[in-house]
Amino acid sequence: MPSSSFSPDQQPSQETTKVLVDEKSRSLQCSVEQSFTLKGVEYYLLKPVDHPVSIIVLNEEQDEDEPIFVEDEAEIDILFPKAEASLAELNLTLKRNSFALTVAGELPELEEELFPPEEEAEEDLEVEEFQLLTTFWHDEVEYGIYTPLTPLLFLAKATPQGDLDIISLEEYENIEPILQEWI
Repeated sequence: MPSSSFSPDQQPSQETTKVLVDEKSRSLQCSVEQSFTLKGVEYYLLKPVDHPVSIIVLNEEQDEDEPIFVEDEAEIDILFPKAEASLAELNLTLKRNSFALTVAGELPELEEELFPPEEEAEEDLEVEEFQLLTTFWHDEVEYGIYTPLTPLLFLAKATPQGDLDIISLEEYENIEPILQEWI
């Protein structure tokens, strides 16, 4: 096996949190799950400190296997106040961060209401499951606010200026063999 400048015995970063900032200067506080140095560049596997959430359109006519995620910034702007109020009833605070919507607070106990329903998930496909936190209505359309059961992770690298950049798909493909060795 070719030798790399990566060592799995490296000590983890002393910092336990890092901040990701997007092009709109919004930030996302993350915990450092792992860190390593490769060819002089520090890489971090990051997980948001708060719980990530997604807003999904709940429409009886839609195919339940094909969720409609609300991702358009303008639509999120419109829905945000109602989503925020709905989550406040559960003592959760909705946050508009870089790269993800999150909620701060203690999530309710895991319930049977998962998306997609377990009996509809095909056995040979990996389906990301979400837990319903709450629902709300806007313009006669029902929306659900869900949190993924699988952690949301970001792989970022430190820039010479000390900032963090989420690595591109091309960069990921270059370091993937080393990550597989590490894992």
